[in-house]
Amino acid sequence: MDEYFRTNREMWDELVPVHTGSRGPHGYNVEDFKRGGTALHSVELEEVGDVAGKDLLHLQSHFGLDTLSWARLGARVTGVDFSEKGIEQARALAAEVGIAARFIRANVYDLPRALDGDFDVVFSSYGALNWLPDLPAWGRLIAQFLRPGGFFYVIDAHPFAHVLPDNPGRTDLAVARSYFPAPGPDRIEEDGDYADRDAHLEHRVSYEWRHTIGGIVNALSDAGLRIDFLHEFPFCAWEYLPGMEKQADGYYHLPGGDGRVPFLVSMKASKPDGQV
Repeated sequence: MDEYFRTNREMWDELVPVHTGSRGPHGYNVEDFKRGGTALHSVELEEVGDVAGKDLLHLQSHFGLDTLSWARLGARVTGVDFSEKGIEQARALAAEVGIAARFIRANVYDLPRALDGDFDVVFSSYGALNWLPDLPAWGRLIAQFLRPGGFFYVIDAHPFAHVLPDNPGRTDLAVARSYFPAPGPDRIEEDGDYADRDAHLEHRVSYEWRHTIGGIVNALSDAGLRIDFLHEFPFCAWEYLPGMEKQADGYYHLPGGDGRVPFLVSMKASKPDGQV
């Protein structure tokens, strides 16, 4: 497992400068954030709600753009990521824009050894679940860091979308892969990046894990959390399949408004009052 994590961390370390410099519809557009913008989308803003005065823990925070966006809305934020380059950039960005934030470099599974305390909100989003090999352990650490009455919120790619073909030029909605996880991770080797298609990477190999909706829900409920809602959406925050079109709502949709397939799923799970 350590080898998988090391390989993934090397890739993410290399991607940090690619992402901080990315512009346009697929980029992170850091300069827009520095001018007062937000990296958050309308769905999570509405579903998470008011965070003013709340302690918020962001798991797999990358270089901190979402974390600092929550801080701008009044949250006291802590971001965690396993990439040293990502945490360095997050701290530098926070200092540059004058936002109070704490960033910790740690593998999410090692977090109990790197962080004390509990939080009102634990948050995770967009491209997080596929890097996690052990969802039951993930659910337990979320419960550990939530204070009673607090909640966990996640929004990410819908597991069903993984079955669809993503070959350039292919637009049919066929089952190209298994929905169910393989015994081990998927080994992926590709050049370029979703934020900068022209980027050339030295570290092109990554390992990702597939999960089902049931696996995600059970990991949280088995940890003692109450599932408050599970919502599914026929659009995505990025161009999940070639040919998806960005609409006025800021999300990518299938051409012609085709809404047959879920591309995003969000969940909120609360820690009951009185639960240790």
